[in-house]
Amino acid sequence: MLNSKTRWVVSKLTDEEEKSAALIAGELSLSPLTARLLLQRGITGVEAAKRFLYGELELLHDPYKLKGLEQGVHRIRQALAGGEAIRIYGDYDADGVSSTSLMIRLLRSLGSTFDYYIPHRQLEGYGLNNAAVEAAAAAGVKLLITVDTGISAVEQIAYAGKLGIDVVVTDHHEPPAVLPEAAAIINPKQKDCPYPFKGLAGVGVAFKLATALLGRTPLEWTDLVALGTIADLMPLVDENRVLVKKGLEQLRHTAEPGFRALAEVSGIHLDNLSSEGIAFGMAPRINAAGRLAHADIAVRLLASAEPAEAELHADSLDALNRERQQIVDTMVKEAEALWSDKCRAAAGQGKPEPGVIVVAAEGWNVGVVGIVASKLIERHYRPTLVLGIDRETGKAKGSARSIDGYDLHAALTECAALLEHYGGHQAAAGMTLHRDRLDELELMLDKLAGEWLQEEDLIRKTAVDLVCGADEADLDTVRQLQLLEPFGAGNPQPKLLVTASRLKEKRAIGKEGKHLRLTAARGRGALEAVGFGLGELAKRITEEASVEMLGELSVNEWNGIEKPQLLIRDLRIPHRQFFDGRGEKDPLTVIRQLQALYASPGALQQRPTGNRQPGAEEACILILTHDPSFKEAAAGMEAVRADGWDTGGAKHSVTLHYDQLSGLEMDCTVLVLLDKPPCGESLSAFIQRSASLEAVHALYKPDRRAPRFPERSHFAEIYQAVRKLSPGELIYDRVHLALAWTGWPEAAIRMMIDVFIELGFILSEEGNLKIVTKPERRDLAESRLYKRAEQAAVYERLWLGPAAELGQWLRGL
Repeated sequence: MLNSKTRWVVSKLTDEEEKSAALIAGELSLSPLTARLLLQRGITGVEAAKRFLYGELELLHDPYKLKGLEQGVHRIRQALAGGEAIRIYGDYDADGVSSTSLMIRLLRSLGSTFDYYIPHRQLEGYGLNNAAVEAAAAAGVKLLITVDTGISAVEQIAYAGKLGIDVVVTDHHEPPAVLPEAAAIINPKQKDCPYPFKGLAGVGVAFKLATALLGRTPLEWTDLVALGTIADLMPLVDENRVLVKKGLEQLRHTAEPGFRALAEVSGIHLDNLSSEGIAFGMAPRINAAGRLAHADIAVRLLASAEPAEAELHADSLDALNRERQQIVDTMVKEAEALWSDKCRAAAGQGKPEPGVIVVAAEGWNVGVVGIVASKLIERHYRPTLVLGIDRETGKAKGSARSIDGYDLHAALTECAALLEHYGGHQAAAGMTLHRDRLDELELMLDKLAGEWLQEEDLIRKTAVDLVCGADEADLDTVRQLQLLEPFGAGNPQPKLLVTASRLKEKRAIGKEGKHLRLTAARGRGALEAVGFGLGELAKRITEEASVEMLGELSVNEWNGIEKPQLLIRDLRIPHRQFFDGRGEKDPLTVIRQLQALYASPGALQQRPTGNRQPGAEEACILILTHDPSFKEAAAGMEAVRADGWDTGGAKHSVTLHYDQLSGLEMDCTVLVLLDKPPCGESLSAFIQRSASLEAVHALYKPDRRAPRFPERSHFAEIYQAVRKLSPGELIYDRVHLALAWTGWPEAAIRMMIDVFIELGFILSEEGNLKIVTKPERRDLAESRLYKRAEQAAVYERLWLGPAAELGQWLRGL
């Protein structure tokens, strides 16, 4: 057995959906797997599937359906005609930078007089501010065009009007109850806005404004739309999917020096750029400018016309990103230490770990607290708040990230009296409060966690799109799945659960064996799978294991040969495994290796909820032995040391005598049989009680063959031989000598004599045996001694028999 890291939630189609999938597959010549996946994504019907897979510009919506767009176009054209000074007012994240850059391209192409302004994250904060408005007025600006911001700037836009500045707002954030009195507000989320798609990024709204002003669709600018939309985690559905798809095509052949330089420092080959390359390569470097310095560096990069200038800006962003990574790493370590202290303090008071992580410290960079919160969630999977405290003012500014079942916005609303400011949604939020209120905030959030979350909510979930066999994951299917690209928010890369009846290959690969390669077979099919960073699991998987793998399919090309490959994200083995170390010359070394393996971070995957028995002790590794020194182990089951077997962690390893198995209430992950078990019944019962048991390691010596158990004919042979003995030979302690000629060992002869005595065939009086002349007719199976001896012989053969038989026995328990 090997538990998965997460809870797998498998989606299933209804019978009607299965029929629809079959129809789509037939009409569009798709594999059943691809057609079922379309249904899982909510794409029903042949025409809808055709539009999703093959739709192009006809899927783009009329920009004039955006409420406020006509007024915005009119005011901008008025400014152009009058030669008014225009200022673009952007935001410091990747979407804001992309929006600003697109507006620069637009106004430059229209021949306007303009400049741009992005506030400093640390010094000015988010959105319009009065000081920036005053600076615009002093510079003679008559029109401000906001991008990716402005929808909530009621006070600031009113102030701009007093200073003679009109404002056209382009934004995509949720509108407040009271909107600013601007010359125009363009936002698809406005009340009564008839625009059919509400998921545009800030750069997407700017693109629609550009389309209206130009009277055409500027596909050459979709590179910026792709960058901002992917970076801002906007859903890649509807027209976002078309725009990002076109943007990726544009970027793969771009001549823009800024993007080429950005790709170079990100280690990205533009000719096969994917949405993942933008999300994890380009976007973090663009965002680094606003987090640590000023977003102007990123705007200048994207606006660069000279390769040398672009390379300088790209190098600066890359250096900032490395600095950001170092800051994050340091903050994560400090946050982990604070969290560990809180957990130890709770344990010292006999309390459980807090249900919400709240950590704060002076000097933490508030530009990266959200990243740190995400890192902590990855490790601990519980709602997390990370705050930086200003030493002078005592204000704590932070970001929060959440898990399913815990609504951050609702939680912060419950705590609103403690907060100076907060905002966000279910999964992410920001807040400001005084440091003196932090303890009270933590208590209230923890109380809500106790009310809202169940134990299983603290185990990460992974949505499984489809279940398939290795034989279904062929090259044609993989290529068809690529038609669903680009993947990202709202259209994630399909997660497939691949079942396998057996493994054809299993090994650790790469430097120091850090990665795992499996070749799974099912029927006539075979599928190669690679798990990066999962190399340690190779030691925890037997060749006979049936592995279920969760991952994403892709095409692997090597030496001109293409074949399907699964990128493993998670895996599990649904049965207990047997590792055959019988005959191992140095069993203690093997035990130490197991201790090191299971002591490593992430060694223990998630456990099924509620699998531990009430009051049961728990250990990672349980070692069973015949050594008499372990017969009197402490009732508390504290970790027992012997010859350095234990690594020092309490209850990491426990060593017990086989006699203690009967009725033992202990759950363990690994069972080590240091000596051959004396009996199978108590061990079988213990294994069945150990719900978390993954594997059994046998390390005893196969020093002899399994003894032969006599068949019924042999019992009859011995009985007839006993009847022929003389009275002087019918002595219990000597009868085996008289029957040595039969070839059966002494123990076997004694066992058979005892069975005859129990069945009444022979009488025993003070060690003297007497044959019963006319015994009652009875079957051997009526003897308890016979059944126990027969069962013991079965187990004896099992312990000394082939590993495959032991493995099958474990699976059957």
